[in-house]
Amino acid sequence: MKVKVVVTLKEGVLDPQGKAIQQTLVGLGFSNVDSVRQGKYFEIDVNESDEKKAKIKVEEMCKKLLANLVIENFNIL
Repeated sequence: MKVKVVVTLKEGVLDPQGKAIQQTLVGLGFSNVDSVRQGKYFEIDVNESDEKKAKIKVEEMCKKLLANLVIENFNIL
């Protein structure tokens, strides 16, 4: 079963990469871009047929490795 995860920086955490992307977009003529926040996207193929169990395993993965819980949030889709 494939499980999708999006990891983003928490509100209030500085995002220099997002700022650089936003400035570059403005420089390319996209002047209506006010801000950009970057993140990470994962597709994890879990050897599990039960969706609830698969998501529980992926949540453990996020808490232990995929997300820095001090500065990042994650959403399992």
